[in-house]
Amino acid sequence: MEGGVLERARWRDVFGLAEFRALFLAGVLSVAGDQLARVALSVLVYERTASAGLTALTYALTYIPDLLFGPLLAGFADRYPRRRVMIVTDLARALLVAAMAIESLPLWAVIVLLLGLQAFGSPFNAARAATLPVVLPGDKYVLGKAANDMVVQFSQVLGFGIGGWAVLSVGSSGGLLLDSGTFLVSAVLIAVGVRARPAPTEQSDEPRRRYFKDMAAGTSLVLRTPSLRALIALATIAGFYVTVEGLAVPYAAEIGGGPEAAGLLLAASPAGAVVGMWLITLWPPERRMRLIGPLAVAACVPLVFCALQPGLVPTIALWALSGLASAYHLPTSAAFVQAVPDAQRGQAFGVASTALKSSQGIGILVAGLIADRTSPSLALAVVGAAGVVAALAAGTAWSRARRDRVGNT
Repeated sequence: MEGGVLERARWRDVFGLAEFRALFLAGVLSVAGDQLARVALSVLVYERTASAGLTALTYALTYIPDLLFGPLLAGFADRYPRRRVMIVTDLARALLVAAMAIESLPLWAVIVLLLGLQAFGSPFNAARAATLPVVLPGDKYVLGKAANDMVVQFSQVLGFGIGGWAVLSVGSSGGLLLDSGTFLVSAVLIAVGVRARPAPTEQSDEPRRRYFKDMAAGTSLVLRTPSLRALIALATIAGFYVTVEGLAVPYAAEIGGGPEAAGLLLAASPAGAVVGMWLITLWPPERRMRLIGPLAVAACVPLVFCALQPGLVPTIALWALSGLASAYHLPTSAAFVQAVPDAQRGQAFGVASTALKSSQGIGILVAGLIADRTSPSLALAVVGAAGVVAALAAGTAWSRARRDRVGNT
C-alpha cells in the first residue's frame, strides 16, 4: 500500500502461496462433489421410484437446508480452529455420502443422510471463507475469491455434463462413492497444506459467550452496520437476475427453441460471469468499490429487453451481458468479509449466505408465478425492471455508507 491506496495484486502473488493452493483445490473438490452428488442422487431416486416429483424434491433438498443451517451452524467456524472444522466436516461428509451409496438403504434414510450432508457443508464453507482473508491479505483476497468463483461458474457450465458421464460410467452408487472420495482428498489437502491456527475467540481475552449469543451478536453486527447492510442488499440483487435460470426452458419454448436452446441460454449467464470476474480483477481496487452499484443495476437491465422476445442469439447476448455485470459480487463479497472482525467472520458469512440464497429462491418462485399468469418473456422483463429499482436503492445506500466511513476516518 502506497500513499493510502491499496495496490492491485497479481495472480502470481496469490497462486504462489502454497496455503492458498491447498484451500483452492479443496474448494474445487467441494464444488465438483456437490455437482456429482446432485446428478447421482437424481438418478438414484428416479431409478428407485420412477417419480419425477420425488426426483425434483430430492434435488431441491440439496439447496433448501442451507437456509436453515447457514446461520445456525456457520458460527462453529468462529468458536473452533477453522482448519479443524474443515477437516472434521469433510470427513463427516465423506462418511455420509458413502452411506448413501448402500443400495439396500431405504429412500427415507437417503434423504435424511442428504440433509446431514448439507448441514455439514455450512460450517465447512464458513470456515473456508473466513480463513481466506487471513491467508490472502489486502487485494490478494479479491483475486483468490475470483479464482474460486470462476471455478463455481465453470462447474455450472460443465459440471452437470461431467457428472452425467460419471454416473453413466459407474452407476449412481459408484458416483456417490466418487463424491465421497472428493471429500476425503479435500480433508487431506487441508490437513497437509493449511497452517493450524487457534480459534479466533482463543486469541481474545474476552470470555467466550454462549453459542446462540454469538449467533445473535453476528447477526446484530451485520444489521447495525450501514456498510454491511448495504453490501447484503447488493448481494440479494441476485434474486432478480438469477430468474433466467428458472425460466430458461419455458422462455426457450416461447421463442421457438427446444432443449438445446435452453441449454445455451443456461450457459450464457455463468459464461458471462467468468469473463466479468476476470475483467474486474484488472481494475484498481478503488474503481471496483466505486462501480459496485452501477454494475448491480447493469446486471438487471438486460432482462427488461426480454419483453421484446428478440430471438435466441440476441437473448444469449443479453443474458451473457447480465452475467458479465453480475461480477460485481466479487468486490461486494470481498468488501463484506474484510469489513467483519475475524472473530465474527464465520457467523457473518452464514447470515450473508442465507440472505443470498433466500433471495434467489424467492426470486425464481415469484418469476415463475408471474410467468404462469402472463408469459416467461414478460415475467423476466418485470423482474428485471424491479431489480433495476432495487439495485439503485442498494447502490445509493452503499455510496452513502462509503462516504460516511471515509468522513469518519
